Amino acid sequence: MSTRSIRQLVPAFEVTEGAGVTVHRSIGTPALKNLDPFLMLDHFGSDDPDEYIAGFPEHPHRGFITFTYMLDGHMEHRDSMGNRGDLKAGGAQWMKAASGVIHSEMPQQTDGLMRGFQLWINLPARDKLSEPAYQEFSAAAIPEVARDGARVRVLAGEFGDTRGVIDDPATDVLYLDVALAAGASFSLPLDDTRNGFVYVFEGSARLGGETLARHTLAVLGKGDQVEIEAGEAGSRFILVAGRPLGEPVVQYGPFVMNTREEIEQAFADYRDGRLVRAGAAMSGH
Repeated sequence: MSTRSIRQLVPAFEVTEGAGVTVHRSIGTPALKNLDPFLMLDHFGSDDPDEYIAGFPEHPHRGFITFTYMLDGHMEHRDSMGNRGDLKAGGAQWMKAASGVIHSEMPQQTDGLMRGFQLWINLPARDKLSEPAYQEFSAAAIPEVARDGARVRVLAGEFGDTRGVIDDPATDVLYLDVALAAGASFSLPLDDTRNGFVYVFEGSARLGGETLARHTLAVLGKGDQVEIEAGEAGSRFILVAGRPLGEPVVQYGPFVMNTREEIEQAFADYRDGRLVRAGAAMSGH
């Protein structure tokens, strides 16, 4: 088997979102506009409640999926279809905005901690105007595998014989949260029919002979296996991969479609109150 190398290193940089919330963004930046099928990766977190008190007030989405994973704290959320919830630490939510959702997200601290990730995943043209859908699971529902100094939480896709709880049918997403003790290593068969990345958020790691510092994303190159070693203080990272769609991406803010005309239609629908077309109940546990 050939080990997947690093195609590109992308240090995350701070951007302001919502009502003044600071996030570390790596995908969706000038350095990495997108990584088909992934459109954006935000790593949010703070020990200062004043930074998040205003959260992310009501905002629309159309044409893609948001995948939110809470590490610490919790995220209260509600939407225009009547769904309400509180995503707690260790939980994950997959929200297919599709034809249109207007929602709000309000991060909250627990014991002074609040951090997590939001990943945007593109939808194929055939699904962009389909009905919205939700999958949401608590920390207890997400399987965890411990072996040889590694602890792997399987949110989506497969790790060995363990399958994650979230299903992403269009792009076959793999989403792992991996914690490695100092000196431990991690390997996973992952062929290059899926684009993938590693994002380090605690400690450091070595991949393809290079050191990945905290807040660094590594785009995986060609090969069929991923091999990662922890740094001296251990490491924690997410490993994410998905099947590319190979379709045109036209994005303007919260709308991601295939043509400029479809973007203009999304704005018109939002302005005229037609963005939200159908209800979607939340599934999961």
